[in-house]
Amino acid sequence: MSLEWIPRDNNPKDHNYIGDEWLGTFDTPPCTVYEKKPLVDPEGNVVEGLYSAWITFNNPKQYNSYTTNMLKGAITGFIRSSMDKSVVATVFTAVGDRAFCTGGNTKEYAEYYTKRPRDYSDFVLLFAKLADAMLSCNNPVICRANGMRIAGGQELGMFCDVTIASDLAIFGQAGPRHGSAPIGGATDVLPWMLSMENAMWNCISCEWWSAYKMHRLGLVYKVVPVKKQGDKWIPNPEVITDRYIENGQIVYGEFKTGKEREEAKELSKSLPTDFGLLDQELNYMIWTLATKFDNCLMTSVNSMRMKKKYFWEFTKTYAPYWCAANMATEAYLGFNAFNTEKITGSRTIDHIKLRKLVAEGHTFDDELIEKVFYKPMK
Repeated sequence: MSLEWIPRDNNPKDHNYIGDEWLGTFDTPPCTVYEKKPLVDPEGNVVEGLYSAWITFNNPKQYNSYTTNMLKGAITGFIRSSMDKSVVATVFTAVGDRAFCTGGNTKEYAEYYTKRPRDYSDFVLLFAKLADAMLSCNNPVICRANGMRIAGGQELGMFCDVTIASDLAIFGQAGPRHGSAPIGGATDVLPWMLSMENAMWNCISCEWWSAYKMHRLGLVYKVVPVKKQGDKWIPNPEVITDRYIENGQIVYGEFKTGKEREEAKELSKSLPTDFGLLDQELNYMIWTLATKFDNCLMTSVNSMRMKKKYFWEFTKTYAPYWCAANMATEAYLGFNAFNTEKITGSRTIDHIKLRKLVAEGHTFDDELIEKVFYKPMK
């Protein structure tokens, strides 16, 4: 029996509810770029009508650190990709081969947001809305880590569902060294992805770990070489990948040191960088996702996401206000020190001097600030 007698409205509906005003183009940095790329099958054939959405941070001169407007653009991008039924996966990446994202724009932090706590709480609320847009995206989110994934960039990367990384990429936090705390996701997500001890040390030491080390420890799904020597892809020359144990210690994925590191840097500089193999692997990942039942796939993805969201839901309630208060004290010191490196020759304050002044009971005032900043070079 035909069901034509049941009333139906068959006019397609657009569920997108945000405009283009915060999106930019590749020739207008700093901005966030949104584009759709056709789905490609394993033989390289374009599949008509299906796409991957690409959200790209475009601020390479400042290591793709995000400005206020770039956050707005990224939120726009994730809402748009989430509401587009033709999109099978969203790729979050950045321009160039040096950085995926190094966190918030330190120049903007130092020159505008320090000593403006209410403004900064609004900024952190924007960041939280981006994290939520990623964690509720209605298709899987892939981080294409094309370079450094540091500080807030590392946190955004971990809010993605899976990561494919250039083997030149490095991962880590910077907050405790430069005047902040990684409560924009790192303290919530790292313990799920690493052991508690490794998560703790990576979070508070501000050490930067290689892509190969993070792959070994379980933070990223896949690492792909991007340097070519002749017609062969070679692993990042600066990282130990040809042996696993040395003197009883695991060395695979550790950075080389001394003369060996210097020679490796020179070799790396002499070789071309090519993301062809990485993007081939990325296309295969997108195709793999496209060949799954949509609802079954997203039920699985969101069930996994809940583990990240559980603690993030608690942290995001207080994080904007702690971060705001901190902008008047330690963040004022840290971000302004970083921003004036070309003036003082140092991107940090004198941490030991600050510790001594605090131990003496010194008030946090202009005298303390002057004592812990390194002086302008003559």
